[in-house]
Amino acid sequence: MSKKIILLADDDQDDAEMFCEALADIDENIVCHCAENGDKALKMLKNQDKIPSVVFLDLNMPIMNGWECLKQLKSEENFKDIPVIMISTSSHKNDMEAAGNLGAFCYFVKPNNFNDLKQVLGLITSNLENGFKEPLLNLEKNKYLHLFL
Repeated sequence: MSKKIILLADDDQDDAEMFCEALADIDENIVCHCAENGDKALKMLKNQDKIPSVVFLDLNMPIMNGWECLKQLKSEENFKDIPVIMISTSSHKNDMEAAGNLGAFCYFVKPNNFNDLKQVLGLITSNLENGFKEPLLNLEKNKYLHLFL
């Protein structure tokens, strides 16, 4: 079975570790690459042989935040079709609308609970190869996810 690549850009080391630990528990064939800001995430993308199945971008990071990184991703031919999920502790409606308007696939409010995180990531990652729009439609009632389809 081939490895699934996920890129996470998040400056909070504890959140990034919890995220990667949840992914490792879900599926041993998932490789999670982490960047501490949007600039490093873009550099990682440009230096990888394989494009990730999905990119998770935290909104608030130093150097290049998630908004700026999302704009860059959607403006570059090689990366514009990668599904991007914006992540934040904020559940402000304005942030969610802005994410959708900038081309994000989904807005994910970070849960504090490891099991909640694992459940949502499990639903997302279990459908990476097949495109995950259909299964995520069933998640729209989930308090952590807001989809832009």
